[in-house]
Amino acid sequence: MKVLLLFILLGITSTFAQNDLESQYIEIEPKLIEWRRDFHENPELSNQEFKTAEKIATHLRSLGLEVQTGVAVTGIVGVLKGNQPGKVVALRADIDALPVTEDNDLPFKSTIITDFLGNKTGVSHACGHDGHTAILMSVAEILSKNKDKIKGTVKFIFQPAEEGPPPGEEGGAKLMIKEGVLKNPAVDVIFGLHLRSMVEVGQIHYKPGGAMAAVERFVINVKGKQAHGAAPWLGVDPILISAKIIDGLQSIISRESKLINEAAVITVGKISSGVRFNIIPETAELVGTVRTLDPDMKALIIKRMTEMTETIAKAYGGEATISFRNQTAIVYNNHDLVSGMLPSLKKAAGHDKVIQIKAETIGEDFSYFQEEIPGFYFYLGVMTKGNTESHPHHTPSFYVDESGLLLGVKALTQMTLDYLNQH
Repeated sequence: MKVLLLFILLGITSTFAQNDLESQYIEIEPKLIEWRRDFHENPELSNQEFKTAEKIATHLRSLGLEVQTGVAVTGIVGVLKGNQPGKVVALRADIDALPVTEDNDLPFKSTIITDFLGNKTGVSHACGHDGHTAILMSVAEILSKNKDKIKGTVKFIFQPAEEGPPPGEEGGAKLMIKEGVLKNPAVDVIFGLHLRSMVEVGQIHYKPGGAMAAVERFVINVKGKQAHGAAPWLGVDPILISAKIIDGLQSIISRESKLINEAAVITVGKISSGVRFNIIPETAELVGTVRTLDPDMKALIIKRMTEMTETIAKAYGGEATISFRNQTAIVYNNHDLVSGMLPSLKKAAGHDKVIQIKAETIGEDFSYFQEEIPGFYFYLGVMTKGNTESHPHHTPSFYVDESGLLLGVKALTQMTLDYLNQH
């Protein structure tokens, strides 16, 4: 009888607690949307998120959190200590915008114009980071009101420069880690989400293991011998060599990469060579990207790209070198962490709304956090139900249905409370 009474009391307590959270979710939603719209209307590029950071820091201080500013240039970190000791969970949101001119008819549309690498361009949140920031600010407010339910510590990481710092500058997740964001207190696990304009509102998509690709930027410099366009036999044509190299690189994917394991992509996105129609130039430059989801495949592809570049150039009488610069690591969702947190996501979204998907070859520097500690990164749907029009990320028409944002608050809150209670 005593045991039965205990379970009844626990059930009643749990129901009261859940109902209490539901009322807080309803209360926070207008703020969530207001914050998102303010950030959307006032976007700032990577390592320039000064006003964004100030608004975040002011909010976190108002909640009584320990707040650190100027982390990795413009990043903000807030620490919330629960009423009971336990593990440390980090939650991360990226805060930077893109050099994209918005083409949406919204009352809070971005009209910001700036100079980006010598070009006049608009600035907009064309990837949803305004939503990420507003969601995490909302989670911070809700959790700060529920310290009695927190067995441990929550670290809120507002990260600048996810889209990449300006040339010659450091930034993003790498610099935050370098500056100790995962220490003092030491973080045990990290959670994050990304709005997805191609996923319906109400849905959460995830993948255990490799979910998003490691991204490498490569540059190939080809050296030939200049000659008159009318007498190609007197020179060595770097443009011809470049064409052969591009063709050869694609055979690495089509004939050497075990694509039944994971996807891989090699793309040459830029070719620069020559000054005049009737001159065979001396040099050419190729710039591109490699996307991989498996560490062994990545090593093989980079090795073969290096060998092929040098060998093909030599075969046509020229020379070529290739260099790589890492942009992101593999977004790798820890299998045990995913298994442990799926019930939390289903509790927040509904059993049939949490869907496992295949990996994608886009990149995310959340991956660097996951190289240090276990992490779980998932997609949150913000496409209007029944919509058939595409609003892709990084485009002028990118669009967010704001009715999908609150689920992000619920998901991160539930995951945090459940993880800390379970451990």
